[in-house]
Amino acid sequence: MKLPPNPDNIATLLDIMAQLRTPDSGCPWDLEQTFATIAHYTIEEAYEVAEAIARHDLDDLKEELGDLLLQVVFHARMAQEQGAFAFADVVQAIVTKMIRRHPHVFGDEAGRMTPNEVKASWDRIKAEEKAERAQRRPKVEESLLASVKAGQSTLSRALALQDKASTVGFDWNDARAVLRKIREEADEIEVALDKGDKNEIADEAGDLLFAVVNLARHAGADPEISLRAANAKFERRFGFIEQQLKARKKPLAEASLDEMEELWNEAKNGEKKPRKNL
Repeated sequence: MKLPPNPDNIATLLDIMAQLRTPDSGCPWDLEQTFATIAHYTIEEAYEVAEAIARHDLDDLKEELGDLLLQVVFHARMAQEQGAFAFADVVQAIVTKMIRRHPHVFGDEAGRMTPNEVKASWDRIKAEEKAERAQRRPKVEESLLASVKAGQSTLSRALALQDKASTVGFDWNDARAVLRKIREEADEIEVALDKGDKNEIADEAGDLLFAVVNLARHAGADPEISLRAANAKFERRFGFIEQQLKARKKPLAEASLDEMEELWNEAKNGEKKPRKNL
């Protein structure tokens, strides 16, 4: 493959993607992708950027930002193939938006706005842009839930949907009522398991997850933070299992479930011991 003269130029990446998506001579996997099939990769890359930031790993952040940029280029290339827009249009759109939203830097108000005035201006301009987008779209009856942003994590959006519905009284009275709903959803999953219907199992599992988010909301816990903590706890305890088996010179794959469960409980009990004040 012949690359452009400047390998560090964005044109190089655009050219690579164009070649990957060229019928017959391109990459079979890249050629069969659609907006829908790579959407979850786009979300995954954004999370990996956030993870690199949390680790304060700038070298990793550089690579993860590149992976995220590739997703933007990928989507733009597919849109270009459909005659919708190209990468240059994506750049132009964000350039126009940033200039419009920063009149205190690029406009008549340059250097003459306080931080509070900047925020008020930003909110006003965003509202104007939202109204303009609404005018361009087909007219549909506005739902109470329409203001809940789609571009957020699934857990956060579930929480936002529940919060919005609660503003008109569509909500449980207390956390214990939600807990009863969780038990009901678990029973329905058991029925679906007995049937062996994968689609019904997936549907009921989604209902259960949604109910668990609702429980966290009523208990005053952020489900995103709670799940992140649970992930860290699982990694920590599973790491203990690995360390103990390694000390016994026993491969992880050869350990029985009972043996691993015993070590898991040992790790769990160890975490419950009160720490001595130093």
